[in-house]
Amino acid sequence: MTRPATGWETYKRLLAYVKPFWLAFVFAVIGNVIYAGASTGMAAAMEYVIAAIENPTDENRVMLTGLIVGVFAMRGLGTFFSQYFISYVGRNVINALRNDVFDRLMKLPSRYFDDNASGRLVSKLTYNVEQVAEATTNAVTITLREGLTILGLLGFMIYTNWKLTLVFLTVGPIIGLVVNYASKRFRRISKRIQGSMGDITHVASESISGYRVVRTFGGEDYERDRFRDVSNRNLRQSLKMASTQAISVPVIQVLVAIAIAALVWTMLSPEIRGEMTTGQLVAFITAATTMAKPIRQTTSVHAKIQKGLAAAYDVFETMDEEPEQDTGTWAPARVDGGIEFDNVAFRYRDQLDDVLKEINLSIEPGQGVALVGRSGSGKSTLVSLLPRFYEYTGGDIRIDGHSLKDFSLRALRAQIALVNQNVVLFNDTVAANIAYGALRDCTREEIREAAEKAHALEFIDRMPEGMDTLIGDNGVMLSGGQRQRLAIARAILKDAPILILDEATSALDTESERHIQEALDTVMEGRTTLVIAHRLSTIEKADRILVMDNGQIVESGSHEDLLAAGGAYAQLHQVQFSEQA
Repeated sequence: MTRPATGWETYKRLLAYVKPFWLAFVFAVIGNVIYAGASTGMAAAMEYVIAAIENPTDENRVMLTGLIVGVFAMRGLGTFFSQYFISYVGRNVINALRNDVFDRLMKLPSRYFDDNASGRLVSKLTYNVEQVAEATTNAVTITLREGLTILGLLGFMIYTNWKLTLVFLTVGPIIGLVVNYASKRFRRISKRIQGSMGDITHVASESISGYRVVRTFGGEDYERDRFRDVSNRNLRQSLKMASTQAISVPVIQVLVAIAIAALVWTMLSPEIRGEMTTGQLVAFITAATTMAKPIRQTTSVHAKIQKGLAAAYDVFETMDEEPEQDTGTWAPARVDGGIEFDNVAFRYRDQLDDVLKEINLSIEPGQGVALVGRSGSGKSTLVSLLPRFYEYTGGDIRIDGHSLKDFSLRALRAQIALVNQNVVLFNDTVAANIAYGALRDCTREEIREAAEKAHALEFIDRMPEGMDTLIGDNGVMLSGGQRQRLAIARAILKDAPILILDEATSALDTESERHIQEALDTVMEGRTTLVIAHRLSTIEKADRILVMDNGQIVESGSHEDLLAAGGAYAQLHQVQFSEQA
């Protein structure tokens, strides 16, 4: 991943998003040109105002009133064109940028989400992208409008008296130095503000989603302190930004005032003034004083540009992350389900030791294999390698003789149904949660049938709107067992040849577990199934049981064989039997 070397490179990349909306951008530029022309015209018109005051004829009165109305009408037209069309461009850029970031997030590997808290990623999509909007809309509008106004007024001043204009321009380099210093400080502080906004979103989302744990364990004060800490950090950085802006703007104004004072002092010298009339002098001094506002505006806009650039760095950094490796092309309609682990090893990034070591395993199509072992023995990691949520670092895994890396990711994952211990449901209807994603075209009858097999109809039909009932954020309206049954219904509906059950019955009471076990026995028929189970009573009928310890398979066999062997499985069984007794 390469990070843009300079602000200009980032800005060029940002402007590439403007290209599709070039026509609207052209209209915005035209609006800014009209505005700048009208502002320059106001200064130039002072010569005619003085002339009209000195010679108040009917013709001059008509011309003067028409001039005033005309200039302000032109400014109004220019303002409308510049503001509306640049906003149109800006909002479209934000929409495109936000979609691109979200698209990239959908393609990033599991390790990226392990390394980055969800709250910070949400902050990138919301706050950071909005900051980019400031750089592409308000900042561009002000820079173009006020920049063109400065050029117009400067052109008029040079045309009127170039010697006096040189006096005015002597403060230019000093203003440049002030702006340069402020810009660097703005960029530095903006990065910190974005980091603190990510922290705010992260802490808030954790506290809100985990409110039951927070209240049960008396964590309100702790969470309040945590939130205030990150919020105060954001406040401190924001105040630094405000103070830099508040100091730089008046400093520049004073420098411009010194330039105007030097101008007035010089103007009173007859040799510099030359043949200039009173009207020309007034027009010249009006142009110089009118320039103070656009100079102030263009320098104050640097804060927005630097905020936008810092946000763009962060956004593009996510977009430049390497997506999941998807070089495979094999896409069978349906595999038989034979799985082979050939000397497989795996280690998480930045870890020295392998989490899985020398895994050799062959599973026949339709066979049910159970994985048991202490917590942390590598069971969940092993099954996570099958859908390629993580890339194994040694050996190979094959399905029907084809390496997992030969499959396209979409085709590989289409062959696998997964039920996790931590069920993920969406704030949608029951039906939409069962027929999720690629299953959304299933008929209502198929959805009901899957729900029935998962013993979920008994509570679905009691709901106010049945299948069309909204279940709240992550199924908050449902019990643990009901949520688990919806996840199992989703797996049944998928009808994949390979089924992974990771503690699928852990959230169920004994009665529900009996029902679910019957449903699972049905759904496991004819499918290659990998079951991770804590309660050994649920996997006694498995074709084969694998005992894992410290990332290795230490025992393999049927329930009866392993009990007779008196090894690790027999010990686990004895411990559980004693606990239940």
